Amino acid sequence: MLKAEAAKTLDASIEWLKANPSALVLVEGHCDERGTNAYNLVLGERRAKVAHEYLVAHGVAAARIQTISYGEERPACTERNEACWSRNRRAHFLAKQP
Repeated sequence: MLKAEAAKTLDASIEWLKANPSALVLVEGHCDERGTNAYNLVLGERRAKVAHEYLVAHGVAAARIQTISYGEERPACTERNEACWSRNRRAHFLAKQP
């Protein structure tokens, strides 16, 4: 389930993708360091998949989107507190032109 803030961010990405119809996007799923590596890879994959499904449901062609999970391997923040862990739980988008 998406939070309202996440949906708003995805909506902005959808608008950009619609304005750039030849662009491709990689959705990276990330999570915080708590849990096992295997579990965190699954969480990252689920996060990327939810973003992928939202984009497709709003008119972005599935063929334009790839997903990957990095689990806990590429943190945005390395402090050990809830604020930092929250920043690490994310779907990160990389766009490229073919």
